[in-house]
Amino acid sequence: MRYIGNKQNLVDTIYSILGAHGVEGTSFCDLFSGTTSVARFFKQKGYRIISNDILYMSYCLQRAYIENNSSPTFESLLPHIATNNSGKMAGDNLDRVIDYLNSIPSAEGFIYSNYTPAGTYLNPVPRMYFTAENGKRIDAIRAMIESWLLNGWLTQAEYYILIACLIESVSLYANISGVYAAFQKQWDPRAVKRLLLRPIDIIDNGLANESYCQDGVTLTDNIDVDILYLDPPYNERQYAPNYHLLETIARYDDPPIRGISGMRDYSSQKSRFCNRKTALIDLEKIVSTARYRHFVLSYNSEGIMPRDKILEILEKYGRSRVVEFTYNRFKSNSRGTSATIKTVKEQLYILNYGE
Repeated sequence: MRYIGNKQNLVDTIYSILGAHGVEGTSFCDLFSGTTSVARFFKQKGYRIISNDILYMSYCLQRAYIENNSSPTFESLLPHIATNNSGKMAGDNLDRVIDYLNSIPSAEGFIYSNYTPAGTYLNPVPRMYFTAENGKRIDAIRAMIESWLLNGWLTQAEYYILIACLIESVSLYANISGVYAAFQKQWDPRAVKRLLLRPIDIIDNGLANESYCQDGVTLTDNIDVDILYLDPPYNERQYAPNYHLLETIARYDDPPIRGISGMRDYSSQKSRFCNRKTALIDLEKIVSTARYRHFVLSYNSEGIMPRDKILEILEKYGRSRVVEFTYNRFKSNSRGTSATIKTVKEQLYILNYGE
């Protein structure tokens, strides 16, 4: 998934660095989980995972990838859905349900009416997030998933797995350059292809993993892990408006929207890490109240919290160090001078508590 700060391409390097510095254990907390790429990686490594994010769309991914440990059977659903057009339903049960959802008729709903040119043709600037057909495909699939839940045909785990499949699939067809704060004025070649729902991979580590959807600072009293990992926002741009459309698809709550981009209200989802002063205050709250053996802050060399201020906080609670490595900048952020436009440094702040 295209997501600012996604560590999917960095997590192998992060894992190697942590291992080289003795950061290990059996439990791992990802307090700002986002797309869950880091939490998934450590789940596959056999850690018991606690994941959290203030965005509901992330919580849906967490419930599917992190908390869930088994392939869905859809025992209550399958008797109610027909076979696909080929007359057979191949693959496992998730494949069968995905195949069925890909075959249902399109329907005009909230996404079509508010985020396609056909649905917003009366707007001063019609919204081009999805083609008319893909907007209707999203509406039909999302409404069907909700109706199955209301009918009692889905377990909670099965429900979140299907929502996660939709969130992941939608990202492949959105007419955006990287985030949903704006749409492109010309169609991206992949945006005009017919949307097809795709299954996600299920990870089973056999452990009691936990997922949450709240401000990370409020969760720290409940945390007791070997590794506490933070990957918070590093600049003043809030995540909620950048991913408002995925949030709306996940909730499917027909919210009031505004502006050229059709933004939903996100006043309750603002991160204090997007402000220099409050970021440092909340960092110290987390470091001082959570229980952990190792604390790791994954940050950016261009972040609003100064390096010396971060270290000043960490060194109150144990031995700390910083390890840096260079990586390619996220495409939507590739602005600036020629010297900095292509790469940026990832900073890993490591604290061993009480040492």
